[in-house]
Amino acid sequence: MDIFIGIMIPFIGTAAGASCVFFLRQALRPRVQKALLGFASGVMVAASVWSLLIPAMDMSEGMGKLAFVPAAVGFLLGIGFLLCLDELVPHLHMDSDEPEGPKSGWKKSTMLVLAVTLHNIPEGMAVGVAFAGLLAEGGRITMAGALALSLGIAIQNFPEGAIISLPLKEAAGKKKAFAYGILSGIVEPIGAVVMLLLSEHLGPALPYFLAFAAGAMIYVVVEELIPESAEGEHSNVATLGFAAGFVVMMILDVALG
Repeated sequence: MDIFIGIMIPFIGTAAGASCVFFLRQALRPRVQKALLGFASGVMVAASVWSLLIPAMDMSEGMGKLAFVPAAVGFLLGIGFLLCLDELVPHLHMDSDEPEGPKSGWKKSTMLVLAVTLHNIPEGMAVGVAFAGLLAEGGRITMAGALALSLGIAIQNFPEGAIISLPLKEAAGKKKAFAYGILSGIVEPIGAVVMLLLSEHLGPALPYFLAFAAGAMIYVVVEELIPESAEGEHSNVATLGFAAGFVVMMILDVALG
């Protein structure tokens, strides 16, 4: 039951953020949006380091000086995986009129949701592989540590849910905008469940999967979140948001882990 709650926490964060369409009249102000994007970036970077990469190297300490290999290989594979998804799936980033990926006739709202959905996949995988590490013998991940990761991702999912849903409110209506926000986050528990189902078969590959999730999350931060938060004025607000998010996630992981 604790594991089920743990894998649902990030999705609840997205749903709570999407619910902003019912009590906020307009989209978030640019300065607030930049601060929230920066905060989300900080949370994801700290989670990648403390909750994924460091445990991956700790699990590989039997390799001696080569303990970095699973973390390095998994990290690069995670980067490559998200790069391939960006190239293969049509999607549209916020504040952009140029779709990425293959040409398609899909609606703008559909491609906006797809962009967020693509970047929620590694978060779901990260949560799932953390709980897989909890279940694995010698996994070096505690229940508190796995829950800290879930909570940290949920915190950054709240503004993400709001940022994707609020701009769609005028075009699609409140209920549809909320539904789009929900759909963008549903891949997280699905991804987590898939990783849990594979947990019995991961074995020695677990450090690679932890690092894979970290690489995918860092790709999202560097390719989308940081560039969007740094555009135009008030980029210093995004920097402060990044610092706050990083510190919050670091405290959660160290204090609860």
